Amino acid sequence: MTAGPVEWVAIVFDGPAVDPTVVPALAELVGSGTVRILDLLIVSKDTAGVVTSVELGELDAATLAAFDVLDGDVLELLGEQDVPVVGEEVPPGATALVVLWENVWATRFAQAVRAAGGTLLTHDRIPADVVEQAMAGVPR
Repeated sequence: MTAGPVEWVAIVFDGPAVDPTVVPALAELVGSGTVRILDLLIVSKDTAGVVTSVELGELDAATLAAFDVLDGDVLELLGEQDVPVVGEEVPPGATALVVLWENVWATRFAQAVRAAGGTLLTHDRIPADVVEQAMAGVPR
């Protein structure tokens, strides 16, 4: 099977729940073939610093209904071993949505790189505010 690069992102929300209004935008990425969801995990930290995780099936009905629009394979690649790693970064009183996805858009390029004997040396993301400043011509 040819696969694109796989990565995970953790998006944090204030409060004890994920804001389901982000799900339609994620569903657009899936529907357009940009990404393929491999797994999802929700990690919360209460104000006392206690970290917990929630399975999608344990969500309230309204939030679960929002996630039902996502087409993907929940392969259970994220597990209990990942909860403390993510939980360490979640601020007290917040909740993180962790999404493991395949970057389908990059499959052909990744295949060509592997066939040529290339490997990824490094990878980083530029924060949105830095990009916005650069695009606006504002020095950092």
